[in-house]
Amino acid sequence: MKLKALIVDDEYPARQELRYALSNFPNIEIVGEATSAQEALALIKALDYQVLFLDISMPGMTGLELATALQELSRQPYIIFVTAYDEYAVQAFEVNAVDYLLKPVETGRLKKAIDKVLRLTQESAEAAGEGQNMEAAGAPATPAREQMGQIKIDRIPAEKQGKTVLVAESDIFYAFTEQDYIYIKTYADKLFTRFTLKELEARLNPAVFFRTHRCYLVNLHKVKEIVPFFNGTYNLVVDDKENSEVPVSRAQAKKLRKILGF
Repeated sequence: MKLKALIVDDEYPARQELRYALSNFPNIEIVGEATSAQEALALIKALDYQVLFLDISMPGMTGLELATALQELSRQPYIIFVTAYDEYAVQAFEVNAVDYLLKPVETGRLKKAIDKVLRLTQESAEAAGEGQNMEAAGAPATPAREQMGQIKIDRIPAEKQGKTVLVAESDIFYAFTEQDYIYIKTYADKLFTRFTLKELEARLNPAVFFRTHRCYLVNLHKVKEIVPFFNGTYNLVVDDKENSEVPVSRAQAKKLRKILGF
């Protein structure tokens, strides 16, 4: 699988450095560069890029603003932010970034980010292929969770003290991202899992688990308080040992209010 890539950065040395780093990855084909977010938007509308390596701080439209604009398109590339600033990570994941890399980019972190995009691309292609095969056979359309044989799975593999444990859905209070890793929070434990939040969202019961934030997926049955926070957002207090707080983004707050009827 070879991914068509676009590099977006207003600084020529940064583009050249990233191009050189990406030359070590045979599954990445750099087919374009852009010096501004506006230029990148025009290119993305014209060509089918699979992955976008995007700087944040640029004159005019920022990388975050470009990522927000891309969500309106029917065809969207996967976004990997490459920036010198670490304070925008939360906002980056709120606009569906796959990863967030700091300059100078380490080869290991770059590989990890590319592997994520490759996995997501393959999963998307497989899901589309399964749907087409079933339609050709005259079978009714089936939700992706059921196609993958996951709709009845109620255990999630996680790691605890060097062992793999199977965590029941009912024991999961929330799942979250922390320093590029995904963890499951039970009443008293924080367990590492190799699933992405998107994969967990697909596996867990959608009538119970709600994506409050790009970095959080919460079991609504475990929420005991809803605390108004800032600019239309909320914090959910869950009934675990620490009375942990789970943030709700402004966009998801509207959906939450509708679900809970307040």
